[in-house]
Amino acid sequence: MLEAHLPARTQLCICLASILLVFATLRAFGPEVGTVLGSLTATHGYARSLVPKAEPAPTQDEAPAGPVEASAITPDVQFDNYTLILKGQRIFIHSGEFHTFRLPVPSLWPDILQKAKAAGLNAISVYLHMGLTNPAPGVVDFGSYRALQPLYDAAKEAGIWIVLRPGPYINAETTAGGIAHWATSEVAGRLRTNDSSWRAAWRQYIQGVIDETVPNQISSGGPVIAVQIDNEYTNRYPTHAGYYQDLIDFYHASKINVPLTYNDFGGGKSFVNGTGAVDLWGLDSYPQGFDCSNPLRWSPVATDYHQHHQTTNPAQPFYIPEFQGGSFDAWGPTAPGFDACKILTGPNFMSVFNLQLWASNAKLINYYMFYGGTSWGGSPHPGVYTSYDYGASISESRELGTKFDELKRQGIFIRSSPEFYKTSRLSDSASGLSVSTNPAVFITLLKNPDVNATFYIARHRDSTSNATATFQLNVTTSLGRLQIPRFAEAITLGGRQSKVIITDYTFGASSTLLYSTAQVFYAGVIAGRDVLLLYGDSSQDHESTYIPSGTPNKVQASSSFLKVTEDAAGPASTINFLRGIEGLVTVRDSDTQLILFADTQTVATFWSPVIAGPESDPFRNYWSIGTNQSILVGGPYLVRDATLNGDTLALRGDLKSEVRLTIIGIPQGVRRLSWNGQDVSPDLQAAEAISGVGGSVFVGSVAPKVSLTRLEIPQITGWKYRDSLPEAKRDFDDHSWTLANKTGTNIPYKPYYGDGRVLYGCDYGFCENVVLWRGHFRATGNERSVNLSINGGTAFAASVWLNDAFLGTSFGNSTNNRNIIQETDDRFTFPPGAVRPNQDNVITIVQDNMGLNQTDYGTYNGDTSKSPRGVRGFRLLNGTFGEWKVQGKVGGYRNFPDKVRGILNEGGLYGERQGWHLPGFNTQGWIQRNLSAGLPDRAAGIGFFVTTFKLDIPKELDVMLSFNFEEPLGQSYRAFLFVNGWMMGKRIANLGPQAKFPVHEGRVLTIPFSLLISLPSFAPVSISISLSSIPISSTVAVALWAMRANVTISPQLQLKLDGVYDGGVGNVVVNNPPYSPNGRV
Repeated sequence: MLEAHLPARTQLCICLASILLVFATLRAFGPEVGTVLGSLTATHGYARSLVPKAEPAPTQDEAPAGPVEASAITPDVQFDNYTLILKGQRIFIHSGEFHTFRLPVPSLWPDILQKAKAAGLNAISVYLHMGLTNPAPGVVDFGSYRALQPLYDAAKEAGIWIVLRPGPYINAETTAGGIAHWATSEVAGRLRTNDSSWRAAWRQYIQGVIDETVPNQISSGGPVIAVQIDNEYTNRYPTHAGYYQDLIDFYHASKINVPLTYNDFGGGKSFVNGTGAVDLWGLDSYPQGFDCSNPLRWSPVATDYHQHHQTTNPAQPFYIPEFQGGSFDAWGPTAPGFDACKILTGPNFMSVFNLQLWASNAKLINYYMFYGGTSWGGSPHPGVYTSYDYGASISESRELGTKFDELKRQGIFIRSSPEFYKTSRLSDSASGLSVSTNPAVFITLLKNPDVNATFYIARHRDSTSNATATFQLNVTTSLGRLQIPRFAEAITLGGRQSKVIITDYTFGASSTLLYSTAQVFYAGVIAGRDVLLLYGDSSQDHESTYIPSGTPNKVQASSSFLKVTEDAAGPASTINFLRGIEGLVTVRDSDTQLILFADTQTVATFWSPVIAGPESDPFRNYWSIGTNQSILVGGPYLVRDATLNGDTLALRGDLKSEVRLTIIGIPQGVRRLSWNGQDVSPDLQAAEAISGVGGSVFVGSVAPKVSLTRLEIPQITGWKYRDSLPEAKRDFDDHSWTLANKTGTNIPYKPYYGDGRVLYGCDYGFCENVVLWRGHFRATGNERSVNLSINGGTAFAASVWLNDAFLGTSFGNSTNNRNIIQETDDRFTFPPGAVRPNQDNVITIVQDNMGLNQTDYGTYNGDTSKSPRGVRGFRLLNGTFGEWKVQGKVGGYRNFPDKVRGILNEGGLYGERQGWHLPGFNTQGWIQRNLSAGLPDRAAGIGFFVTTFKLDIPKELDVMLSFNFEEPLGQSYRAFLFVNGWMMGKRIANLGPQAKFPVHEGRVLTIPFSLLISLPSFAPVSISISLSSIPISSTVAVALWAMRANVTISPQLQLKLDGVYDGGVGNVVVNNPPYSPNGRV
């Protein structure tokens, strides 16, 4: 086990040393660290001229006082108090969260990884789902979308590291927090403890993860650099700490040799030391919480991140395993939806709050989520609906937006700035740093202890402020003390904006940026020249001073929005970028340097694809380890990759219109350039306007190969209908159903009333989706009503019949996670004539299970996932029940027939058990009926609607479509949407808010598929689909559940085009098994 924790005595010494260092730091700043008033009225010795002056090095204020020796359990993954060190290279882990089970098309995973790489990220964090992978005791299935090898292969191809998070518990707004459903009823002991029965339950699953992962660790040429232990917990209780130690011991007994990590939360310090302590500890943070109802109202930044790290694990790098990249959204008509979450956690939030992490000296950061995806089938926990868009940088339909732009601006800067990887946090405005002339501006000072590079991170002191602030900054550079800007009036900080102001920054091989109030987008060596791309808002002035080198060419700072000042007393040149500057502007063009500037919007159109190293190197695609070669490409919607093949530079990416393609830094020897396999002709005059170095810049035009505007989206018509609730008939034969006669349960929430029998679906193998119950009684004629307590989770519903008579529906509730009802206790009165004296009578209950609960973090009780879904109380007035029968998904969790789609795809609806939702099912003999007509006779019940349609989509396109329920919210139905047999959406029309359901290429419109939607009564819904295919017949099916009788239910379902792009990831493999009668009943 890696020992990265310091003894208590050593920690005490470090703590005392850090206190002394704070005072030393303040003293080192001398008289310039004065009062706020003083900083406004005097320059305190800072000059506007560049006269070299000897300066004492600032004293570091953070523990530990001296260098920390790198720790490791494999030489391939080490770390010190700054960063991870991979293969001997210091790496800033800049990562995004991606759950493969929420994009159940493995051949689309490269799309997400390529977009991560394009954003400048170098890693992803991946939750695995025990419940999907380990559907039954003794069964571990890494087939289909549960596979790990396609993920590992795609990560290597993209050059993306992986932090694997297999649980067993993951939280993640998924049913039971990812714990296998069978364990919630078969494990006698408490979940998430060191109880032997729980240990026996997870061991086979974790062993399967180990077996898949060992050959894919970095030590074997793979992408896996760390494995997380479980998720967000506490070591407050010995059983909890013992559970973590059990997991650690299990990994240590295997060939896993990467660090074991943990993500704490709520300011905790669990599993840092002692029993269950991991190798690398991290802290999760969601500063805006999880309600997007007021997207313009912010909570302020957390100011104690750094202090928390220093008092918790100062010998380790500061690791943020989850930082807010969006938010989940709840059921209910007042839920704000993900568009509001995109605003709440949008580019402004990312500018202020992401940079606050940088100011806290965090060097391992993972944004949750980078791509959210879809909580399809029975995978959500009760608090959320099908969409897991999360307001993330990539939308559920895989589109990019302004959040992605901001993440890319930050990501390429981090990738370009190795001096930023190792910094000491010297001070900030709350601890005596007085370098800003405006006290409303808060500054944090970071400095690389090995070189002169210094980073001043500026934000508003009131981090929620929408005001504009101007200030000057007193800085210390290698050439002396300066107050910057020296020629512009001030640095401007927009409302809800942060900036990184740099001094003594090295770009390329040897060039120096003495200071810059403009932001760095890219820095590196391209085609033998030091290249720098700066940017800033066109509404603000910016200033940069650099040390020129080389012989200048004819293209030099020609824009009227540039002002150049050569320093008479030194070697520097200062460029002022005047407000109003737009587009791409050349600042410096010599045989050794190329410096460019672009406004913030223009720079968002630039990309920096990495060119792979030698094919023999397994890490050829990994930046700084297998390659240091990159280029700049401007214009396209997305640049996926760049490949050098002989004298050809091949670019691959996506377009949404014709654009001007600008390539900065053509590698030497390139004579031909292609875009998506098509040669691109150069515009030599346009290229020479950027750089006079022949052949170093390429400009041309690229356009979509096919029209993006002539796609014909068909109307969804020709529906066929069949009743899907024969169980509500008195004469239905349920002899093959499971007898519900258990009198004991491992579920700790016991029945409220009844006769001692336990009617919980999980106890009979039916945990997920719709479960049906039939209670028999021989009537005397005196029975008047039945009391039923039904538990289905937040926003559930259960409809009840006596014989053929509909009695009513019990409704759960959620109003944006308020007014939650997850179980009901209702009396259902029998209508006259419904009871048949001296005969067998049947109470039929159709219950929608909304998923199992996650761990209750108020009590840290893992057994809250043992949710009592089913009937918690049953009582006849003047009668006694005989047999109870139960039926859920055909085969239960042991013998379900559809192993490809898996355990959570289906429920117990009659049509599901028959396979009506599968592609290729023969609907001959079904009646013609429009979905908008609802069920016949406005009856309560459930029916299946099925139809087919064709789309003519050229294979060169990546198309985002959506099925939209366009009728107003409030109708009493719920609908289950199946696409090619996959249950891709649940619409609750009386609660909402979801009206749009993305369904991705490989699940729709690429082979014949069946889309089934079961509708009860809710709001408008839409379903998005991404495809690149040829004209094919596709099948749509809807299972419609009308929850009230004699009310109008009229789902208005339409297919809409949301986006279309020339390009895409290509080669999407379809795996949608068609209907087979085997195993169906």
